[in-house]
Amino acid sequence: MPRPNVREKIVSAGLKVLIEKGFNGCGVQDITEAAGVPKGSFYNHFESKEALGAEVVDRYGRDNPRRATLSDKSIPALQRLRLHFERLNEVYTDAQFGRGCLLGNFSAELSDQSPIIREHLAQLYLAWSTDIATVIAEAQADGSISSGASAADLAAFLLDAYEGALLRVRVEKNGQAFDRFMTVVFSQILV
Repeated sequence: MPRPNVREKIVSAGLKVLIEKGFNGCGVQDITEAAGVPKGSFYNHFESKEALGAEVVDRYGRDNPRRATLSDKSIPALQRLRLHFERLNEVYTDAQFGRGCLLGNFSAELSDQSPIIREHLAQLYLAWSTDIATVIAEAQADGSISSGASAADLAAFLLDAYEGALLRVRVEKNGQAFDRFMTVVFSQILV
């Protein structure tokens, strides 16, 4: 297996450090130390920490395993949607509610600070909403989800509600908000 190049090391380390410490809680030095590369190498590949942040957002969206779950047509659509959120809940529960989703963290921290990162976040929200809406539309077509609201509106609502639940579990350090989300969504909203 080829060794990762310096740029890849920086992006991978940046993703980890930025999730753990937040954008404003770390510096380029923290990222290059985690990557095991000299600080000067950072600026050979990125104009700024903000440019790295935008790439990290793109990577987080592209490489997220959620896409595989949502697109697995061997599983009925409604079950796929439930499985998607159950797997997300497991990830954050396994992390003992200590870290949130990079999407939510960066949205809260940087939406007023970085127009570039805000634009990348908006594109990621749109992609995730679109993935969810596709599954909801399939479930509406097979009758397992009501067609009372558009798939796009339901998807946006689910994403908004889930990100809110994720923030709350981080504060409360328990999974009650996830439990409420799953109960309400799958017994009240999507019926």
